[in-house]
Amino acid sequence: MTTNVPDWDSLPHALLHRAHSTPDHVALRKKDLGRWRSYTWREYAERASAVAAGLRELGIGPGDRVAVHAQNRPAWVIADLGIQALGAITVGIYPTAPTAEVTYLLSHSGTVAVIAEDEEQSDKALEARASLPDLRHVIVVDPRGVDLDDDLVMTFADLETLGRRASNDLMTDLAHRVEALDPASVATLVYTSGTTGPPKGAMLSHANLTAAGRNGERGFNLRPGDEVLSYLPLCHVAERLISEVAALASGYVVNFGEDSDTFAQDLREVQPTFFLGVPRVWEKMMATVTIKMSDADWFKRLLYRMCMRAGSSVARRRWRPDRFRPFDAIVRGVTWLLVFRALRRQLGLARCERALSGAAPIAPEVLEFFWTIGVPVVEGYGQTENTAQATVVPVRDVRIGTVGRAVPECELRIDEGTGEILTRGPATFVGYFRDEEATAKTIDPDGWLHTGDVGELSDDGMLRIVDRMKDIIITAGGKNISPSEIENQLKVSPYVREAVVIGDRRKYLTALIGIELDTVGDWAQKNRIPFTTYADLSAKQAVVDLVGEWVASVNEQFAQVETIKRFVLLPKELDTDSGEVTATQKVKRRALEEQFADLIEGMYS
Repeated sequence: MTTNVPDWDSLPHALLHRAHSTPDHVALRKKDLGRWRSYTWREYAERASAVAAGLRELGIGPGDRVAVHAQNRPAWVIADLGIQALGAITVGIYPTAPTAEVTYLLSHSGTVAVIAEDEEQSDKALEARASLPDLRHVIVVDPRGVDLDDDLVMTFADLETLGRRASNDLMTDLAHRVEALDPASVATLVYTSGTTGPPKGAMLSHANLTAAGRNGERGFNLRPGDEVLSYLPLCHVAERLISEVAALASGYVVNFGEDSDTFAQDLREVQPTFFLGVPRVWEKMMATVTIKMSDADWFKRLLYRMCMRAGSSVARRRWRPDRFRPFDAIVRGVTWLLVFRALRRQLGLARCERALSGAAPIAPEVLEFFWTIGVPVVEGYGQTENTAQATVVPVRDVRIGTVGRAVPECELRIDEGTGEILTRGPATFVGYFRDEEATAKTIDPDGWLHTGDVGELSDDGMLRIVDRMKDIIITAGGKNISPSEIENQLKVSPYVREAVVIGDRRKYLTALIGIELDTVGDWAQKNRIPFTTYADLSAKQAVVDLVGEWVASVNEQFAQVETIKRFVLLPKELDTDSGEVTATQKVKRRALEEQFADLIEGMYS
């Protein structure tokens, strides 16, 4: 069986290879109304080719921008590969993006067509049509409720039908299109989250994406028998790599769940062998286990604690296989049978052989927890501008607290003057769309990408992230402090969901803390503390005291100048709709500092 794609120079090229070499193997699966439907590699390729032909019939050609605004589903990746095969450029839009943001992205990119999921998403583009002179088509995947008499609107099914009618042989057409693609040309625009200003469109070429595909296949030994669950937004570079790039390179199955609300159930049904989680996902899983075990009877709690102690010792030796003893294998087997098998199955990680945490820093305690229960989670580091290709922790040399060594084909160094992490390689992006000034600030004349992150590099090439340069706090006393390290420690508690450390140019550090509604609510009920809403629960003095005890314990781990002197509990849950967190649950620090300025000033008055 073929395990990787030989000599491919674009994603459509890799898709063509899969369709020829393993046409009847399952490539995609989608859950609808409780039932799973499968799509083979040949179906995948033919539908992508039909999309390309259909777009061509609409007058769309190489270099044109076509947006995809939808939840994770087969139509997303099929559309993306059809767009790329045509030589056009895919523009991914977060499904939760409000109308104003959608309008900005469509306008800035000069999008000529939008492939929207349903009435809700199509309405966002149609409402802004007057300010979008380039927009010529709105193509809807699920047309229920959509006005199909509108001259701008057609269905995705009709687009595919149009393409099939225009083609004598879809696979032959796909092969011709693949031959015509220039690997150096732009394949997609990935807009940054805009945490400090308007989003910028990072241009990724076909060559950038194939470089990422080579690293994924080599770094994780992925193969056709593997399975993943696609759940993070596909317009984010990390999910795109897992659900599309690495899948094409390695030939594994990508599963799409029912919707975002059924994530936990979908994960339990799929039991993926490879899983990508952002820190928030790992933290939530750990908090869920912690609370459920606290509610268990005394015997289960005792058994859990015993297995966790034994598993922790074995996990630390697994980080360096030369230290792994034969007896450790017996301990792993016993703890698996007694506790960890059922626990991992409930989490949806019973078959997980490889796991990755990325997109933001994660607390060491969280990683250690998952290694203890037998899930080998390693950190990876990268960003949109280098196609998420910088470093990854080798599974045979794990050092918690680092993000590993440079991936193949990536050069890595630390700027001597600023401590900034610089990368260079074939995955370095083309530049920012319509922003030469920002491009010049990011890629220097020697081709080094300036990441904006401060880091430290060990003698043997292990990288440790200190923080974002713009987030480093300089206190009134001149002390440089990395807030992310403190914030990650605060979020280890099952009662803390978010933590934002404040203190730049201030005499001492403070923190905005968001509670975890489920776990704090469970605690309140057990202690007979009535509450109605999130804001009401956060305002309870008993809850403030609960979090205060945790803050005090975290303070013991840091130097005096790094301790949190005061904190306030946020009166609301942070969400993407309000622009407080990104789609991957990274806090927009500046937005919070502005929104809760009164609370912050109150901690310094």
